[in-house]
Amino acid sequence: MDDATPAAESDPVNPFTQVPIEIVISVGKSRPLVRDLLKLQADSVLPLDRRVDDPVELYVGGRLIARGELQELEGEQAGQLAVRLTEVASLSGGL
Repeated sequence: MDDATPAAESDPVNPFTQVPIEIVISVGKSRPLVRDLLKLQADSVLPLDRRVDDPVELYVGGRLIARGELQELEGEQAGQLAVRLTEVASLSGGL
C-alpha cells in the first residue's frame, strides 16, 4: 500500500468510503431586522459579517471541519468557485 494513500480509500471492503457527503461552505452571516428583510428585492445588498479576504468555514453535519480561502478555478472550469484549505480539523480535537 502506498504511504500517501489513506487506508480508507484503499479498502474495497468498507462501503462507507464510497458514500458522498455534503459539505456546507459558510462565507458569512447577516442578521437583518424582519422589517429590513421584508424590504429586500432584486439588486438589494445584504451585508455580511465578513470581509472578502476572510477565511470561509467548511461544515459537515453542522460541525466545523476546516477553514479555507475562496478561489476561482481556471482552464475548462474557469469561473467556478473552489476552496483551498488552510486549516483542517484533527480527528481527535477539532480545529
